[in-house]
Formats: sequence, C-alpha cells, structure tokens
Amino acid sequence: MTSRLKGLLRRFPALRSLRRQLLTISLLILSVLLLLIGVLQYALMRNFTYNNRAEAMETQLHSVPRELYFGLLAMPEGTVTQGTSGTEAEGEATEGTSGTGNGAMQGKPDGKSGISDSPPASAGSFANNGNTGGAGSANPGNQRFRGDRRPLLLDAHTTIAIYSNDGKFRDFQEETLSESAAPRLSAAEVSKLLSTVTEKASGNYKLITAPDGKQHLAVFMRFFRPDEGKILVQMSVETAPLRDVILRQLLIFVLLSVVALLAGLFLYLPALRKTLVPLSKMGQAAQSIDAGNLDVRFPEDQGQTEIDMLSHSFNGMLERLEFSFRNEREAKEQMRRFAADASHELRTPLTSIHGFLEVLLRGAADNREQLYNALNSMHGESKRINKLVEDLLLLARMDGAPQLRLKQSAFGDIIAEMQPHLLVLAGERQVTFKIAPDLTGWYDPDKLKQLILNLFQNAVQHTHPEQGVIHISLLPKGAFAELIVRDNGSGIAAEHLPHLFDRFYRSDPSRARKYGGSGLGLSITKSIVEAHGGEISVESKPQHGSLFRVLLPRLVDSQTGAK
Repeated sequence: MTSRLKGLLRRFPALRSLRRQLLTISLLILSVLLLLIGVLQYALMRNFTYNNRAEAMETQLHSVPRELYFGLLAMPEGTVTQGTSGTEAEGEATEGTSGTGNGAMQGKPDGKSGISDSPPASAGSFANNGNTGGAGSANPGNQRFRGDRRPLLLDAHTTIAIYSNDGKFRDFQEETLSESAAPRLSAAEVSKLLSTVTEKASGNYKLITAPDGKQHLAVFMRFFRPDEGKILVQMSVETAPLRDVILRQLLIFVLLSVVALLAGLFLYLPALRKTLVPLSKMGQAAQSIDAGNLDVRFPEDQGQTEIDMLSHSFNGMLERLEFSFRNEREAKEQMRRFAADASHELRTPLTSIHGFLEVLLRGAADNREQLYNALNSMHGESKRINKLVEDLLLLARMDGAPQLRLKQSAFGDIIAEMQPHLLVLAGERQVTFKIAPDLTGWYDPDKLKQLILNLFQNAVQHTHPEQGVIHISLLPKGAFAELIVRDNGSGIAAEHLPHLFDRFYRSDPSRARKYGGSGLGLSITKSIVEAHGGEISVESKPQHGSLFRVLLPRLVDSQTGAK
C-alpha cells in the first residue's frame, strides 16, 4: 500500500504538497467508507425487504381458511367457472344458487331472480367465500367462483402453488392471473419442507428460480387434515420489483455520497489550510535559522499537541546546537589564546637566551664574571622553558586519556610527606595544618603532590612574605575527602573567578611574572582533580583572601559506616 502511494505521488507531482496529500487521502478514505456503507446497506436493505415481504406473505396465507387450500388442490385444473349468482338465467329460479337465496326469490313482480347476499372477495382472501347452493355444495372442491371478479386477489407478480404429500403439484397461475408460472421444487425439497415447515409464521423465505428463469421469493406453510393428509402451500413473488426498490434506494445513497464528497472537497480544503498554519510558521522559522542565527525558536503552544511537541523538540535541538556552536567558538578562542600565550611564554625566555648569546659573542666570554652571569641567566630561562613544556605536555595528556597510577593511599600521609617542602616554600609566612587521619582512597600520589604544590604556590604568591597566613585542612565530608587551602592574601576580584582555571590566565600578571608563573598551574590542578573524579571550587573576595576547596572520592568502611 505504501509503495503504491509513493508511486502515485511520483506520477502526480502536484500531490507532493502535504495539504493536497492529506486532502486526497482523506477523500479516498471517505470514499472507501461510503462504498463499504453502500455495500452493507444493500445487503441489509435486501435482507430487511425480503423479510418484510415474507412476513406479509405469511400473514396473507394465514388469512385464508385452510379448507380453501384443500378445496383448491381437489379442484380440477382450469376450473375457473362463472358461479351462479342467485339464478343461472334471468327470470329462472334454480337450485344451487349462491348467497342466502333458496332458489328464485318468489313473489317478485318482475320475476327476476334474487341477488346473492354473499360478501365480495377481499384483499385478505384468495376466493369469494360465498355460500354454495344445491345438494353438492358441501364439497369444497365443487365451489364455484364468481366469473365477474378475480377469484384470487393477488398482484400480477405473485404465484400460488400447493404440494401434497402424495407428490401432487398444483400451480394456480390461471386462478391468480399471474404473469409467470410458479417455481416448482424438487421432490426431495418438498419432502424436507413438509417435515420442517409448520403452520406458524416464521419469517423464513427461500429464493428459487421459476421455469422462465425469473427469481422468486417464496414462503411455505404446511397444513394438515386427518382425512386428506398434509399439504404444502407455496406463495412466491418475483424479486425483480423488490430489487428495483433496493436499487433506487442505493442510487439515492450514491448520489448523496457524491454530494458529500464534493462538499468535503470544498469545505475540507480551507479547514485543512487553517490546520496547517502552525506547520507553515515552523517552516518560516526554519528558513531564518542558520549557523550565525541560532537564537531563533519555533513558536510553541499553537493549539496542536503534535505540532507543539515537534516545536519543543526542535527548540531543544536548537538549544543544543547553539550550546555546541558557542562551545566551539569558545574552544577556538581558547586555542587561539592558548597558542598566543604559549608563544609569548616561550618567546620571552628564548629572547633572553638569544640576548645573552649575542653578548657572549661580542666578547663577554672573555670576562669571567660576565660569562658566569650570562650562563646563570640562560640556565634559569632554560629551566623555565623546560617547566613550561612539561606543563603543556601534562595538560595534553590529561585532556586526552589521563593515565593515572592509582593505588590505595592515605591522603593525610601524602600531605605529611610534603610538609617540610611546603614550609620551605612558605618562608616567613605562617602555615597551619589540620589533617584528619585514615582518609584513604584510590589516588595517584605523584599527581596529588603536584595538586597540593600548585595550590600552595598560588597561596604563597598572593600573600604577604611576612604577614601571610596559609591554612591547609583535610577533613571527611560524606563520601569525599575535602581539602581546603585558605590564605589571607589580596584575594581575587569577582570578574576573574569564572576564568581562574583557564590556561595561561593570570588575575595579576605582574605578580605571576615576578614568581615565574605561566598561568598553567590551576589548569593542571583542575585536570588532576577531574581525572580522580572530584571537584574543585574557589571562594575569594578582594582583601579577604582566597579559599580553594577540593573534593576527592574516598573509601568508606561499609561495616562501621565511618565517615
């Protein structure tokens, strides 16, 4: 079905429009539904009409006394004689006159015979049920019908036939003046009906074919008399007039269906156009979006759940794209700044070394003191270059796939091992420690030493050489070990805090340059913390010092629940 629909769309390019596709599909579905309804209506109407006709025919059969059926079967074929009506000839009085007269009406001055007072035949009966005169009037087979009336009041399409249990069949086509002969059943069918059909009305009918090829709707009733046995009365009617009625009703339905389809074509198209307005708005919004204009959003809450969900999904995608593009721009800017800063950091010591070499080449090498000072300066610059290159290589490794040499270590032991070195770096500054024991975890001891050293050096650079105070604490905090390095230095302005861990970023370039800092220490520290699955944050205010907080996962005793 899908392939056929695609083929249809390729064959008719005009149907590629969503509005026309929806209209075409809707009308096709409506046409199929109307067709199914028409077929179902035809079947139901046909069954309903046939059932009603069968019930009416059974009612008509019931309205006639059963004696008349036995009399009709016993009557010789072709006996449709003109019965006497009071007299057999004008002016004569005979025996056997029908009606209530007992012969000629005596004492009439005009000598005319009496008029029968028998009622005329009605639509509910097959024969004039008048009184029979004469001695032989007791036998129903000898009944005579009026010659001036139709003895069986049926329409021209109805037939009457009677079957007896001895195989006799009687078609009353002449008596009913039917246009066609009554259809005749086989002996087996008659035998089956005689055993199943009763005198009661059931509404059941049977479709049979007459000798002339016309289809008849037939109903059957079985009657029984002890002296004459069983008979099966068959009343049938041609189905052609009934089918004509059904087809006229079906034609009316078809015309109404065509009108409904045309009305749907002209009414559904504007409604469909209005329904697709939210989708058109989304298309217009999509045309205005490009890589430099990702802040445009699709309209939401347009009153259509599906369109609103689509708009919400697209807006979420645009937000992610905007975030990705913004991160990409920031990454490019960081790379540009990183390359510029790295070049600057390398150029300064290289320029210094180049200058000293020129001095030596001009003859300063002959002066021992000048030679020593130049070599000493070049040695310091080379160490600075070596340190910068090592930091850059470390950052590159940490950005890629950090390879940590993890082992179960006590965090406090690592700090205690570094304590003498930290005191030497502090100089005249006051340093205090608060270390909780037994805080162990899976750590890389060398990387943790570098982390502590970077934070401590940063505190040393930003505190007074003599009045500075640095406090290092290591305490448990839930499932983490919390390392805090706090100082009473100059602090950091709020605008510098978001960029403090960026590479080559210096909140105070002059002081960092004085101590040989390259602006990579805090970036390396953050990379080490994140490689261990921890977090790092900073709190600082100008003239109130700074506080660096590091949270690293630790091992918790599941049995004792130690924290």
